[in-house]
Amino acid sequence: MSTIIVLMGAPGAGKGTQARLLQERLGLPQISTGDIFRALKHAQTPLAQEVREIMERGQLVPDDLTIQLVKERTARDDAKDGYILDGFPRTPAQAETLERLAAEQNKQIVAIQIDVPYDLLEKRMTGRRNCPVCNEIYNIYFKPPRHDNVCDFHPDAQLVHRGDDNLETVRKRLATYDEQTRPLLDYYASKNLLRVVDGNRKRESIYQDIATVVSDESEEVRRVLHDHR
Repeated sequence: MSTIIVLMGAPGAGKGTQARLLQERLGLPQISTGDIFRALKHAQTPLAQEVREIMERGQLVPDDLTIQLVKERTARDDAKDGYILDGFPRTPAQAETLERLAAEQNKQIVAIQIDVPYDLLEKRMTGRRNCPVCNEIYNIYFKPPRHDNVCDFHPDAQLVHRGDDNLETVRKRLATYDEQTRPLLDYYASKNLLRVVDGNRKRESIYQDIATVVSDESEEVRRVLHDHR
């Protein structure tokens, strides 16, 4: 039985990095609802037209249509051995719908939270600086340049601090994430589907833990199926 990985993590936790590593190394597609919605601009199907009209009115796409889109995308050949979901589910109601889809597809769900303390996330985001010439990324707390606010590789380039990487905005983003995601974490914990990985380490160590979780869950399902034969 293949696996649906629901990867969760607050802004700055490194979820995108881990999703890319899983995609590259396990050969699992990263399926983002944002990418699906963007692709609808050019799709010529009745469902695409219906969703386009809803989005043009500035309304949220209802859960039933969102799951239809996810169902269509995950029915492709590249997802037959499992896939990583990004941006879905967002609510316990969507999580329940995903469980039904997983049963239809004969797949198991594992929800993985990359856990990083919020005070550390604040430093990760507010401390970010990047070179406008080569896009090298620095952090004044964890990876400062050799000379104050100057790129190591382009001495004439002053580092750039993004306007939305200020403390007030970062704290708002983290508060919104916590408010929206907490019910989902509680839901998966109550189903014994949530696994928590320490995200305060190097990316390779985090990846190894996530890959181990995925492998262990697959092995457990195989054992249960064998025991019931």
